[in-house]
Amino acid sequence: MTQPYVVHLNPVALHLGPVQIHWYGLMYLLGFLGAWSAGEYRRKRGRLPVSRDALGDLAFYAMMGVILGGRIWYMLFYYAGGIHWIWTEPMALFRVWDGGMSFHGGLLGVLVAGLWWSRRHKLHFFDAVDFVAPLVPIGLGLGRLGNFINGELWGKPGSVPWAMIFPHAHDEDVALSASDPHLAQLMAQYGGLPRHPSQLYEMLLEGVVMFAVLWLVSMKPRPRYLISGLFALLYGCFRFAVEFVRVPDAQLGYLAWGWLTMGQIQSIPLIVVGLWLLWLARRAPTLPTADATQTA
Repeated sequence: MTQPYVVHLNPVALHLGPVQIHWYGLMYLLGFLGAWSAGEYRRKRGRLPVSRDALGDLAFYAMMGVILGGRIWYMLFYYAGGIHWIWTEPMALFRVWDGGMSFHGGLLGVLVAGLWWSRRHKLHFFDAVDFVAPLVPIGLGLGRLGNFINGELWGKPGSVPWAMIFPHAHDEDVALSASDPHLAQLMAQYGGLPRHPSQLYEMLLEGVVMFAVLWLVSMKPRPRYLISGLFALLYGCFRFAVEFVRVPDAQLGYLAWGWLTMGQIQSIPLIVVGLWLLWLARRAPTLPTADATQTA
């Protein structure tokens, strides 16, 4: 193996006086802006029979759902102190600067927001979900890029040619190399253990691949539930697979059999729901394209 790339990037994108703008925050902003732009493009082509203002409401509610759902879900299932924070330190919920967001919670937040919005506009819930689903991978991919820039959520040691060294994993590297002569040799040679860049795997699969598939399928007339089903199935399978080479959250570790992670457990329902929605799509009506001149 040649000298692996060392992921030592500056997480701060720019300084505005005393204020630091981090790349991870910019990724969230770019994700929302990208989803909004793509959504407006689809709306103008009649993929959802609503006005621009109504789409703006949906985007705002979905954004709030991502933030609130993602944070609450993380605190319930991933927080190092367990759920005791609810009665011992409830303000921990608002310490977002300490990190901690969950995709699965963010997804539930978006679904709740979409349900409320679709009822207000008298639309079928899954028509709204089918419309939003191709937009989500934009934020997913950019979010994983933000994780990579931060040098967090790294993968397991690996011998693939593109393995990288993550300085923030140094303590874990030392612990692993202490009990494995081969890893000790790599540690001595490179100063760190080459690892799978699992963030980039997820960026490629959950971002690029999912966006390409969902966007292309959604550009043609398609039955209700199809896009939502594809989204759930693809994300569930991709996340379940990448977890095999991604180091689990330190406060949780493996939950069973020395390999099952919380991310895998929470992805199984998505796979099941995805298959169920695809089955429903077989007999669902094909959605007509709305007259874009009536939704300006």
